[in-house]
Amino acid sequence: MEDVTASGGQRVPPSGHQAHSGALLDRTLANFQTSAVVVDDDGFIVAVNGAAESLLGRAAAKFVGRDFHDLLHRDRYGHSVPRTRCRIRKALVAGDTTHGDAEWFVRGDRSLVQLSWLVTPYVSGPGRTGSLAILYEPQQPNAHRSGGGRSARLTELDRLALLAETTTQLTSTLDADEALRRLAALTVPRLADWAIVDLLTERDEVRRVLVMEHKDGLLIEREDLQGPMPPVPTESPMPLSRALRGASSSLAGPATYHGPPDSGIAVEQQRLFSATGMHSAAIAPIRGLRDVLGALTLGRAQRHNAFAPTDLPLLEDLTRRAGLALDNARLYQRQRKVAETMQRHLLPQLPVLPGLEMTARYVPAPDSSSVGGDWYDAFALATPAHALVIGDVVGHDLDAAAGMAQVRNMLRAFAWSRPDAAPSAVVSQLDEAVMRIAEVPMATMILATLAVGDDALWRLRWTNAGHPPPLLITHDGQARYLDEAHGMLLGTGVTRPRPDALAVLPPRATLLLYTDGLVESPLHSIDDGLGRLRRHAASLAHRPLDPFCDLLLDQVRPKDNDDDVAMIALRTPPPV
Repeated sequence: MEDVTASGGQRVPPSGHQAHSGALLDRTLANFQTSAVVVDDDGFIVAVNGAAESLLGRAAAKFVGRDFHDLLHRDRYGHSVPRTRCRIRKALVAGDTTHGDAEWFVRGDRSLVQLSWLVTPYVSGPGRTGSLAILYEPQQPNAHRSGGGRSARLTELDRLALLAETTTQLTSTLDADEALRRLAALTVPRLADWAIVDLLTERDEVRRVLVMEHKDGLLIEREDLQGPMPPVPTESPMPLSRALRGASSSLAGPATYHGPPDSGIAVEQQRLFSATGMHSAAIAPIRGLRDVLGALTLGRAQRHNAFAPTDLPLLEDLTRRAGLALDNARLYQRQRKVAETMQRHLLPQLPVLPGLEMTARYVPAPDSSSVGGDWYDAFALATPAHALVIGDVVGHDLDAAAGMAQVRNMLRAFAWSRPDAAPSAVVSQLDEAVMRIAEVPMATMILATLAVGDDALWRLRWTNAGHPPPLLITHDGQARYLDEAHGMLLGTGVTRPRPDALAVLPPRATLLLYTDGLVESPLHSIDDGLGRLRRHAASLAHRPLDPFCDLLLDQVRPKDNDDDVAMIALRTPPPV
């Protein structure tokens, strides 16, 4: 007998003979002295032990049947981690054996706790496979120390493990700031008490972007020691100046900067050693593929033994990996700027229609380059009417955006050249062109014409090519989908007559056209998403149009959404 999934992403536990297996499972987990969580093949929690209840501040009943990732896993700021970026979920669902450090989990009181984790395949009963997740607090700083506050030397295996973990952590993000914070968390307190990162900007200016201190078991960012730095001197023999010029790594201490400073950077280094209490530091350049990107300084203040020359090769290996990560992050940011510029040119300025409010939104996919195949459009026709368009070309990358631009421009040309044609006729012509000349695999869209009648009421005439239906919300909060005129999506090669539909829009009504990224979720059906959108839109009917759209995006868009979203909304004027 299989588990049943209830609404809200929660499993209803099975009954019958499996209850006995569940009792045996509970007794087995009770033998674990550390926190243990058993999940099924879909990532839903089957059982937990008392240690997990205590560590995560929840009773067992609050765990069982819930999705492990959605319930527990967070980022350092308490936000949900996108499923596509979650190593834990991938290991749980794939049945792999994987280990990780420094992940954040949310307790029952909403506080965050940083834990290490181990996931391994696990058979919880006859025919019931899944995974076992072991959660435990990371090794305390003194685990890397010998007696008298001295740091124990890392073994060769420890060094290899640290480098492997650094590679994994730094290559899994394209955010430069996050990469540097991960680098600091990997080295402090394992190697040092302080981590300082100085970066060179594209204009060769120096900025101290990160100063992290380990204190009372926590990593603390010292913003008071961060900020702009003096320029790099061309001849200074001081360690940081040499590192920022790309010279080899070196050791430093308070005595290094004790004499008269030879540059502004030396003055800042004197201030740094005084403020931090560091008695020993190791400084290495961070090199990219072509240029020097900055420098990493590791400092010791609490532990007694100083850095030695034998520590420098490991530091250089770490900064080499950091340089590659920063190079990738900067390349991604440059591509992102290009993509954002492209998107601004692809998405149009909305026309002004007397008495009619109109606004639009576009939100890129979380893991994309900020552009995609979703688009909206609104433009005047040769007749006293305007066209409204919402569409979605398969994909959410630059290729999808390029395909979207082709479809949009062809649609504009067809609609303008045939102002009296029905929307279905224009879309049929577009479908034929998509099949023959456009580089688009498949697309959905709605084309509508909007005109005001002799009775001063606005009329919407539309056809739907496989797209989620428009939503009409009256001022008093009644919401219904305009699900008429539904036809085949574009690019299938199937030729069928396309229907049209006509609706009169009531005064002060809101019409919403949107793409599927607003309502689709991997965990719920499209009907659930459409129902959620209808309820929230009805509750926001009295809000001004811009807050209406912003609140819908915030309240309706699924947290695990990995698609871009486009939406266009209009509101009719009050009755004359």
